[in-house]
Amino acid sequence: MLRFQITLALIAFACMTLSAADAPALKKDDKIIMLGDSITQGGGGAKGYITLVQKALDEKHKDFGIKVINKGISGNKVTDLQARLQRDVLDLKPNIVFIYIGINDVWHWDLNGKGTTKEDFDKGLREIIGKIKGVGGRVILCTPSVIGEKTDGSNKQDKMLAEYADISRKVAKELDLTLCDLNKAFMDYLKQNNKENKEKGILTRDRVHLTDEGNKLVAETMLKALGE
Repeated sequence: MLRFQITLALIAFACMTLSAADAPALKKDDKIIMLGDSITQGGGGAKGYITLVQKALDEKHKDFGIKVINKGISGNKVTDLQARLQRDVLDLKPNIVFIYIGINDVWHWDLNGKGTTKEDFDKGLREIIGKIKGVGGRVILCTPSVIGEKTDGSNKQDKMLAEYADISRKVAKELDLTLCDLNKAFMDYLKQNNKENKEKGILTRDRVHLTDEGNKLVAETMLKALGE
């Protein structure tokens, strides 16, 4: 419990001290939507990253009434986000939307042969972002985190995941978005903390879905993207 409280305090402190010039400033009654797949869905748990972000923002902005809304659905790919965007995002008139997608778009090529082509991934992101901007929302685009935690490039889908992460980086740059580079944050952390080159068990419990430490890292990285 003490360690968890200390971690929350550090996250709140990071949020207060960051100075990302391109990060959207928070204001009273903001609605922040977390849009994604099962990783996002799980982020709403007691130790999930969405819960940690909400607590950190509540601590810093006690009177703002900021709402962090979980719109993650298991198994989703970018095409699924496109299909439910109106209902789950646009109708809510959000101020900020985190898009955290790409794991299933890559993973499902190996899982069931039904991944998303790079062209459709790029196109889907751009369509989603354009529509969110159309209702006045600001987008923070996340790179997909990891599919396996080995740091020597030997995870089965490392090469493809890197290509999709680069698509997200390119889209963020070209559309002038704040980038939340989870892929880089995860790899930097693992290079320091996975000396045994384990496939899972540090930031993920099954190569993809987050452990408590993984949730903390995502929360910290997202709060940096929200730096004022």
